[in-house]
Amino acid sequence: MTKVLYNHNIEEAVLQDKKIAVIGYGSQGHAHALNLKESGFDVVVGLRKGKSWDKAEEDGVEVNTVAEASKQADVVMVLLPDEYQPSIYKEHIEPNLESGNALVFAHGFNIHFSQIVPPSDVDVFLVAPKGPGHLVRRTFEDGAGVPALIGIYQDASGQAKDLALAYAKGVGGGRAGILETTFQEETETDLFGEQAVLCGGVTSLVKAGFETLTEAGYQPEVAYFECLHELKLIVDLLYEGGLEGMRYSISDTAQWGDFVSGPRIVDEDTKARMKDVLKDIQNGTFAQGWILENQANRPQFKAINARENQHQIETVGRELRELMPFVKQSKKKKDVIQNGSR
Repeated sequence: MTKVLYNHNIEEAVLQDKKIAVIGYGSQGHAHALNLKESGFDVVVGLRKGKSWDKAEEDGVEVNTVAEASKQADVVMVLLPDEYQPSIYKEHIEPNLESGNALVFAHGFNIHFSQIVPPSDVDVFLVAPKGPGHLVRRTFEDGAGVPALIGIYQDASGQAKDLALAYAKGVGGGRAGILETTFQEETETDLFGEQAVLCGGVTSLVKAGFETLTEAGYQPEVAYFECLHELKLIVDLLYEGGLEGMRYSISDTAQWGDFVSGPRIVDEDTKARMKDVLKDIQNGTFAQGWILENQANRPQFKAINARENQHQIETVGRELRELMPFVKQSKKKKDVIQNGSR
């Protein structure tokens, strides 16, 4: 069993005399900056002029340009989208790193796939809260936190792990539990989970179920409810109690259908294709394709996204959600949280 560390296991003094630059003020950036500040650390946010700059100042956080914030800081946390990190790092962060500084990430993609190659005389570590930024912030304000992963890529100072733990504690991870991993493990498992299960797997399964019902003559609206809308009810049960907890809460008829029909949908052939997906992640095929796609200004990404948005399940869903004010209100709150802090 992996050892889980909590606040009482962690000494934060190693980070107390250091200035922390949080680069970015989106979903994760605003949570890290505010949680660290309220934990008593010296924080500056690195941004370009715009709405996010204004929002950070309104929140009472010190703000500067990415270059100047990086220059001021001893610890630089990069919380920008993966595809923007390499160019911003090269132009604004790398020239301002000094020997003994620490470079920190919440996802290992660019380090693991060598899109960012840090100098050998700085610490490089990972602090990855396992939840979206608004949850990291809300639970912290409530006196709790979300679990976090830490990982060490480079320990130039001999204190990288202590710094990582102190940082994770500062954003609230030590209240829920901190697990140690590696950049490779975090990157590969994160990408696999997104592609095979959480995003790619779920969306493909939902669409296939919807299409199966509508092609058999059932109403699209009913198919939408059965294959997409009710997914939240099941996911919440899984989140709270795992597979066992979910199965305890559903009807025996549903559970029997789970047992006898689930393996007919996701079988050994499906698992073999999952292994192919994992292999493409491990050998860099996926990363290389995504890097090239961005360099070409995302032609396939844009085309697929436009096509997917016109799928019948989307047009039906938009109409149905207009009839459900509680769903619209939930989306409105999310937009305020995310867009207000970018």
